[in-house]
Amino acid sequence: MATNKKEKKTRIAAVGDIHVRETDRGKWEAYFEKVSEEADVLLLCGDLTDTGRTAEAEVLAEELKSCTIPVVAVLGNHDYERDHQKGIRKVLLKQHVHLLDGDSIVIGNVGFAGVKGFGGGFDNSMLGMFGEPMIKQFVQEAVDESLKLDGALARIDSEHVEVKKIAVLHYSPIKATVVGEPEQIFPFLGSSRLAEPINRREVVAAFHGHAHIGTLEGETSKGVKVYNVSKPILQKEGFDPPFFIFEV
Repeated sequence: MATNKKEKKTRIAAVGDIHVRETDRGKWEAYFEKVSEEADVLLLCGDLTDTGRTAEAEVLAEELKSCTIPVVAVLGNHDYERDHQKGIRKVLLKQHVHLLDGDSIVIGNVGFAGVKGFGGGFDNSMLGMFGEPMIKQFVQEAVDESLKLDGALARIDSEHVEVKKIAVLHYSPIKATVVGEPEQIFPFLGSSRLAEPINRREVVAAFHGHAHIGTLEGETSKGVKVYNVSKPILQKEGFDPPFFIFEV
């Protein structure tokens, strides 16, 4: 007699823009303990540090000792502010954070692919590869980040058959989740180029931060759910403590 086997779901907690400071020692311990009770994996969607100092990453690494679940993260623009991103990366890797930059990691039944992403604008207002070299360089950065995301998702497809795919970003892949910010800065909040591999590779959901006064939820042109889990947005939406739970 056949029995219905209930598929175990993975609970994903997600937050971005935690902006840890050197004065934050002890501030995050209870937060990470609570996350560990509520979820199976924690996603940190960029701007892990406030001003891009390695010392801030060291505080975060110490606080993360109270987190007993796997942590998957990408860096954000604040983490690049002082050009200490290599030092920040080294500190967090020592704390066993899965820090993704065109990489992927499979945990349970979920494959996570991550990049920082970049700006460039959305849809018909997306900046094109035309004009001065500085403009072309700006657009090329967005193209490169999109290609890195595509490569990371492709590796999950080639190595794991029965795996659901999640994209972890800092910059937004769609316009809908940055709405609320001044329209003049939309080109600096994300790029539709990031949505292309998300749509084509049949991603289940994408998470990002960066737009502190954007919108919590949107979807790509192919219906893939996108969540802006910037900490200020989660707080505004009443999440206490501020982390978003998504089940796969």
